[in-house]
Amino acid sequence: MSEVLLLHGPNLGILGRREPEIYGTDTLSDIEDAVADEIADRGWKVRAVQDDCEGMLVRAVQDSYDTLGAIINPGALMMAGWSLRDALASYPSPWIEVHISNVWARESFRHNSILAPIAAGVIAGLGTTGYRLAARALLARHSGS
Repeated sequence: MSEVLLLHGPNLGILGRREPEIYGTDTLSDIEDAVADEIADRGWKVRAVQDDCEGMLVRAVQDSYDTLGAIINPGALMMAGWSLRDALASYPSPWIEVHISNVWARESFRHNSILAPIAAGVIAGLGTTGYRLAARALLARHSGS
């Protein structure tokens, strides 16, 4: 089965009720459904993982080497998730870093991602629509577009 890894880091399990003025009201389930909708025509499925523990996210990446690509919202691990970065550096498929808010319009400590330099692309500030766009980008990469 062809799958896309949808990985969410710390504090993203409470989307829908976490600071809705910043993150909106969509839940993880809503995001999973949106990504599944984008990739369904290709026959792809979503393998969704959310964890507040970096080690569990590392394990999820390592256990997903057979996926066609990944959409990763690392949350605050974008700034200090070095073991997650190492796991993603050896992930064999393209992956896209997604952030719901525009991290560069927020506090300065959010302005540097240690993951972005090794990602196929970064989408930020477009709300949960960014996940759909990331799914489309992965589809395009696999069709040669």
